[in-house]
Amino acid sequence: MTPTTTPPGVTPAPTALFSSPVPPLRTVQLLTPDGRRADDGEDPEVVALAAALTRDDLRGLHRDMVLARRVDTEATALQRQGELGLWPSLLGQEAAQVGAARASAPQDRLFPTYREHALALTRGVDPLQVLSLFRGVDHGGWDPQTSGVNPYTLVIGSQTLHATGYAMGVQRDGAVGTGDAGRDTAVLACFGDGASSQGDVNEAFVFAATYQAPVVFFCQNNQWAISVPSDRQTRVPIAQRASGFGFPGVRVDGNDVLACYAVVRLALERARSGQGPTLVEAFTYRMGAHTTSDDPSRYRPAVEVDQWRARDPIARLEAHLRRDHGVDDEAFAEVAREGDALAARLRRGVAEMPDPAPGAMFDHAYSEPHAQVEAERAWYEAYVAGLQDEPVTGAQRGRA
Repeated sequence: MTPTTTPPGVTPAPTALFSSPVPPLRTVQLLTPDGRRADDGEDPEVVALAAALTRDDLRGLHRDMVLARRVDTEATALQRQGELGLWPSLLGQEAAQVGAARASAPQDRLFPTYREHALALTRGVDPLQVLSLFRGVDHGGWDPQTSGVNPYTLVIGSQTLHATGYAMGVQRDGAVGTGDAGRDTAVLACFGDGASSQGDVNEAFVFAATYQAPVVFFCQNNQWAISVPSDRQTRVPIAQRASGFGFPGVRVDGNDVLACYAVVRLALERARSGQGPTLVEAFTYRMGAHTTSDDPSRYRPAVEVDQWRARDPIARLEAHLRRDHGVDDEAFAEVAREGDALAARLRRGVAEMPDPAPGAMFDHAYSEPHAQVEAERAWYEAYVAGLQDEPVTGAQRGRA
């Protein structure tokens, strides 16, 4: 094969014409890893929102993160004991989720994936209801109308389309840009760096941008899509993808709960006022395994995990509370005791969860009765009744 040459009389295109340098992306940070304030002055609105948080507000953020981690630790243990079928740990991502949840208004609707345990807890979902999903006794039994948190989504990225559609509905219901703080509504769509490679996410970006939908896309970039590192998924920072769709993107330190709170709050306020979508990339790290069926030591170096443990979001806020707000050991011990009591309640509650009736799988297929579903229910009930009527042989007893 001969090399391609430029035809006579044709000047080669300047290299600069096809160069596409990626401008540097700044990460918004208000707390350094050692818990010191980092107000750089470039984001006065962000700084002002964080500065308005009281000592009690900060303690509330810390409490939410500690309790979420305690739930996570207990759920992992329950899975290892055979009480849960699976568990996706959130270890290391508490600040991103708690900050985002605290930034939302009561009327906002949040669309999680399957790892948003801290977000659900902060918005009032009982952790037992989350654990029931992973025990396999229901499909996530909380009422989204009460908490504002939709049920978990296990299909990677599909919830971003659900969120965008909901946001478009809110818009058409006249609950955007009215100036009524109790009515104007925004939507938060949570997903991870791995999901950002899904077509559903990019389609959601297209619809949200086209219709100026009041949705904030909240990407927790925890560096690993199971065993695939983020640099194998994208050539540019995830936050910069938003510009190609026509809306702003911001990267925030995902282990800094103050920055996450302030940035997401501003983005949600922007959405409620009718200014359209925003992509917020919370740059964080999954310190645990992808799920309890995963062995992260097979694909990532221990030194990397150690580096991120030094940026632990809970330790960061605790250091800030001790240094700048005078919070003492007893206050932290009180939160730890609350976490222990919650863990004990979860152990009891999981063990006491009743097995669902087999026919319950037909109960919520549609909101209204459906002839085909009822026919399938009748067939199944007859089939189960027939099994109960059959005599059990000795060989069957032995297999049991």
